[in-house]
Amino acid sequence: MTPTGKQQSALAQPLALPSAKRVAAYLGLLVLGAATGVAGGLVQGGLFPGGLLLALAGAAGLFIGGGIATGTRAGALAPAAGWMIVVVLLTASRPEGDFVFGAGIGSYLFLIGGMALAVICATLAPGRQTDRSDARLGS
Repeated sequence: MTPTGKQQSALAQPLALPSAKRVAAYLGLLVLGAATGVAGGLVQGGLFPGGLLLALAGAAGLFIGGGIATGTRAGALAPAAGWMIVVVLLTASRPEGDFVFGAGIGSYLFLIGGMALAVICATLAPGRQTDRSDARLGS
């Protein structure tokens, strides 16, 4: 309530810091996203085209599941961030010339498809909802 007795909109409310449980959940999802990126990077090249579809389906399932489990878009972004960090690190070649991803259509589809899935899943994840009963949500 404002000093004049009127309620502020939900956008004018200060953001509350996430609880320790929520931060732990986001960190766990980040690690799961990294593990999914490593597993997908190995599977997509070895079993093309089925491995590519399996790797992308696993990533999409984790992104959607993270958003549903936490009820926020950050829950979908946390595993996507872990996935993206690991995949980008795996694309870099080492000074010895070793690399995980070869220059083929499967690798590019894995990179671009995974990034597109991350954006789609984060967009479709449930957003922040207000606790007020007088708010007009979906009316």
